[in-house]
Amino acid sequence: MLRKIFLSVLLFFILAWQAQALDIMQPLVYEEGLDLSKWLMSEKLDGVRGYWDGRRLLSKNGLPFHPPEAFTGNFPAFAIEGEIWGGRNTFEKTISIVKQQHPHEDWLKLKFAVFDVPTAPGGFEKRLKKAQDWFAGHPAPHAFVIEHHPVDNQEHLARELNRIDSLGGEGIILRRRGSLYTPGRSNDILKVKSYYDREAVVLAHLPGSGRNEGRLGSLLVELPESGIRFKIGSGFSDAMRSHPPPIGSLITFKHYGFYASGIPKFPSFLRKKENF
Repeated sequence: MLRKIFLSVLLFFILAWQAQALDIMQPLVYEEGLDLSKWLMSEKLDGVRGYWDGRRLLSKNGLPFHPPEAFTGNFPAFAIEGEIWGGRNTFEKTISIVKQQHPHEDWLKLKFAVFDVPTAPGGFEKRLKKAQDWFAGHPAPHAFVIEHHPVDNQEHLARELNRIDSLGGEGIILRRRGSLYTPGRSNDILKVKSYYDREAVVLAHLPGSGRNEGRLGSLLVELPESGIRFKIGSGFSDAMRSHPPPIGSLITFKHYGFYASGIPKFPSFLRKKENF
């Protein structure tokens, strides 16, 4: 058993060493004051970033996923980019499915939500139309192209964000009309949320009390950029309180701005950051 575990861990690190992070386009954070008439919006899906290179489904770090052929059937021979998604509020379930190192039927509970065709020429709408045309002629039960809609003004954006929040969604993605695919952080793609999110390093597990006695009460964490330390005591499922993120691991949490001290306001755990 120990030998099997050792070989599995060794294989993971060999794959990680061989893989190279993909040079993909990534969003910045929306700030008010933008002329929204030049933008399109869609729901930001809370899944796992995926890159189909025409043959394989890869993570943003270039590591291969292992979906069964029934999942990727009718995917095109050209690159498409999207979110591997199981529906709202299913992120942990999605992670548990995609991280397995062999094809299995649970993949068929997921969808590949396409939001770009990175190697196609032209502006955003033209690139996305290539995916729309492909799947119109080659229906795929586990893929769809995300719909994008014009934004009228700030009030329109706020109403849509409130609607998505009420459904348990994560937020909105804005894409500048006609924008080219430019790898790295780009001001042509923006994420809009009703809260902020960022990462912190786990320093310690603090014990709980009451219904959480004998399990995690809160995490002591540190912001890597500033070294500021604080506790996060909310946002954990019962399973996470029984098996908290390891000390030294990186987590993502949400918050609502900062106090003058630099400590985030009302921090709440979102997820453990995965390395694929």
